Amino acid sequence: MRDVLIALVPAAAAALYFFRGEALRLMVVCIASCLATEWGCRRAMQRDNTLGDLSAVVTGLLLAFNLPPGLPSWMAAVGSVFAIAVAKQVFGGLGYNPFNPALIGRAFLLVSFTGPMTTWSASLVDATSTATPLGMVKEALKAGQALPFELTGGMARDFLLGNMNGCIGETSAVAILIGAVYLLRRRIITWHIPVAYLGTAALYAAILHAVAPAASMPPAFHLLTGGLMLGACFMATDMVTSPTTPRGKIIFGIGCGILTLVLRTVKSGAYPEGVSFAILIMNAFTPLINRATRNRVFGQTQPARKAA
Repeated sequence: MRDVLIALVPAAAAALYFFRGEALRLMVVCIASCLATEWGCRRAMQRDNTLGDLSAVVTGLLLAFNLPPGLPSWMAAVGSVFAIAVAKQVFGGLGYNPFNPALIGRAFLLVSFTGPMTTWSASLVDATSTATPLGMVKEALKAGQALPFELTGGMARDFLLGNMNGCIGETSAVAILIGAVYLLRRRIITWHIPVAYLGTAALYAAILHAVAPAASMPPAFHLLTGGLMLGACFMATDMVTSPTTPRGKIIFGIGCGILTLVLRTVKSGAYPEGVSFAILIMNAFTPLINRATRNRVFGQTQPARKAA
């Protein structure tokens, strides 16, 4: 967990640069709320204090990264309490939760407070619209209009660096990739899920763009906008809720990539983003994937049954 926190430092720095005090406020509120909830739950259940494993800090920081900069502090606190108490401690704590707690917290907030969770402010970044790039594209397609913009070199550079509207920790692809490289070098994660996830999403987007270029954005747009990069590198790779075998991780990543693009590109969908729900859906399949891809042990025999 300490290595994950170190890997999240570049994304946190980018969040502070682009969203300033709002980013700091959300990170402090979410981390403090997660720590307090973890302490309270463990005390109420008369179990050992687990604040020292830093998992609550990671959950709080990742949840903050998945929130819009203008979200009220009390809503961020409610989501943090839900993430720790319901998505983690109810199942027994770290290592037993079937779903990623930070994503459960975000999904809860998105369903409970849809308006604030989908409201963006152009005053915080050098943006020309209060909508996210994904939101602009989705609304245009739902209205039967042409795509609102083309992905130019300058726009792609802004998206790569993080100069766009979005949740505070998901906008800078460069910062996220720096952290992912650190985790790979430390062998905290493997390449299987990020590569399978991003590769599948890029292939899906490339096929759509080749078939209907006037109604779909190119792969680079999907890779650099929304929470795809953050989800692939830090959320889908969660050690507890992702498969354990290399083949299972690839299957998991492919499933996340397909579901993300389906949710993003379906015109009748309510939300322009699909990363959180895609990963949570695949979390549910993790036990089945583990069972289907577990290595067979050769050279062992079944014990003989005793005669009745």
